[in-house]
Amino acid sequence: MKNFFTTFFACLAAIVASSIVLSVISLLMFAGMIAALSVSPETAVVQSNTVLKIDLNDPVRDEPVQNPLSGFNPYTMKMTTHLALLDVLNAIEAAADDDRIKGIYLNLNPVLETGMANLEEIRAALETFKESGKFVVSYADFYTQSTYYLSSVADEVYLNPEGEIMWQGMSSQIMFFKGALDKLGVEAEVVRCGEFKSAVEPFISDRMSPANRHQMDVLLGTIWGSVVGDIARSREIDSALLQRYASDLAVAGAESAAEYRMIDGIKYGDEVMDRLEELSGEDDPGFIGLADYMGAGFGHQGHGRKKLSKNRIAVVYAEGDIIDGESMPGSIGGQTLADKLADVREDDGVKAVVLRVNSPGGSALASEVIWREMTLLQQEKPVVVSMGNYAASGGYYISCPADVILADRTTLTGSIGVFGLMFNAEKGLKDKLGITVDVAKTNPSADMLTLFRPQTPAEKAYLQNRVNSVYSTFVGHVAHGRNLPEEEVLRIGGGRVWSGISADSIGLIDGFGGLREAILLAADRAGVGEDFRVVAPSEETNPLAMFLKGLLSGEMEGVSSGLPQEAAHAAEEYRETMKVLNRQGVQALMPYRIRIQ
Repeated sequence: MKNFFTTFFACLAAIVASSIVLSVISLLMFAGMIAALSVSPETAVVQSNTVLKIDLNDPVRDEPVQNPLSGFNPYTMKMTTHLALLDVLNAIEAAADDDRIKGIYLNLNPVLETGMANLEEIRAALETFKESGKFVVSYADFYTQSTYYLSSVADEVYLNPEGEIMWQGMSSQIMFFKGALDKLGVEAEVVRCGEFKSAVEPFISDRMSPANRHQMDVLLGTIWGSVVGDIARSREIDSALLQRYASDLAVAGAESAAEYRMIDGIKYGDEVMDRLEELSGEDDPGFIGLADYMGAGFGHQGHGRKKLSKNRIAVVYAEGDIIDGESMPGSIGGQTLADKLADVREDDGVKAVVLRVNSPGGSALASEVIWREMTLLQQEKPVVVSMGNYAASGGYYISCPADVILADRTTLTGSIGVFGLMFNAEKGLKDKLGITVDVAKTNPSADMLTLFRPQTPAEKAYLQNRVNSVYSTFVGHVAHGRNLPEEEVLRIGGGRVWSGISADSIGLIDGFGGLREAILLAADRAGVGEDFRVVAPSEETNPLAMFLKGLLSGEMEGVSSGLPQEAAHAAEEYRETMKVLNRQGVQALMPYRIRIQ
């Protein structure tokens, strides 16, 4: 009995101690969140003779932040601020007409947390800014290819004497897991439509298929060609020379970068400050950061827009993977987005709608739910789709009913194809762990899709028929929405991913343009001219509930911040792989992400 009470009270003490520890941790997290949110600096005042400094230390996202806790990192107790793309573009436009702003100073963070298409839109806004006659100067200790791409638009580009420019071309690495599955005795069973639908390849092969390698070569070639072409025009260097510099690894440091005219001079940071004084005509020009300038009231509405206009252009954001049901942080819930589209359809004050799509796709069923609401919306109001970094597979599925589709040249789109992925772990469980499974069932396929046996030929045929049916529906939607023969959609479909440049030539989009161009086009189609204001409908959310949901789902934005770049990329790849493994049902999902270093 004595031993019993000793054990009992020891367990009770452990439970109490654990509860206290968890309570303290919860209080610390809550206090950290409150402290982070309580930091509310005064609204910046724009002084005369000011230079707008753009460093993009804060990630640029398509959708404005709705949940103030979304950027909270529970491990570091810090907040990550996000910049909305439309606000960034509008702020640059406003700076061009702001007499207090003398010019722009680009001093970019080497690790830009924004996609290639977004960089293209920001770069175009800077080009337009230069038409005002104001200067744009860029400086860095080190340029990656992405930061150099954006910085090359500047009138003057400077580099630290010991700095360098990464200039070696683009690549895409795909991690394959078949070897590991073989060691574990796990077999992947795949049903798909489209030889280019390569999202399943990492589980059934140890290398890219010929079809996938072909599409990757073409895709990388067109995107890299666009990057090189933009830089060539800005720097007045022949594209062929830039290609040769990359192939020969010729740009080894500041001296060679200056020799090949990729920069305008070699300077230290203080010398660049002297140059900014010369250009601004002031001994000590003031600086204002992009976020502060936006906070001062520049950015929310485009230049010249009537904030109180009764005519509203709604910008609805579809950012993230497409999932069934309700949205989660980082994902698009099919029902959530459909409801939001229904709301703007029924709102008489909304004259036109822009759907900003930045999604690699996901659930085919959720995509169909959104597609239906897009079709109903298009029958009542002008609908323009603005494609961001990705608008592929399910992302294209939900885009095709629009009146007009605009994309950037570096947008990844298409990927018209579907697949289903299952695993058979019977052999691995038996041989590695000695685990066997038996089952009682009422019908032969009552346990279909189980992990503990292979699918029968009849079950595989059933699943393939389901995938074929979904693919047929997908193709039909694209053919109707894009006014293309189904035979042509089948030819350009098959799961193949296209760049915006290629998509324009084959009829998947209507032209090039960013989010601001899409808004202007929507207003024009609505017949409201300049008399409109932009609104972004948002769902009512409880910030703390959304924070906890994101924490539990592993989708918190700030969690990977602070990790080394390669570790962050590895963590991202792991998360993307786990998403594929956890998906249920037929998927319309693009096989990979591409980032420019």
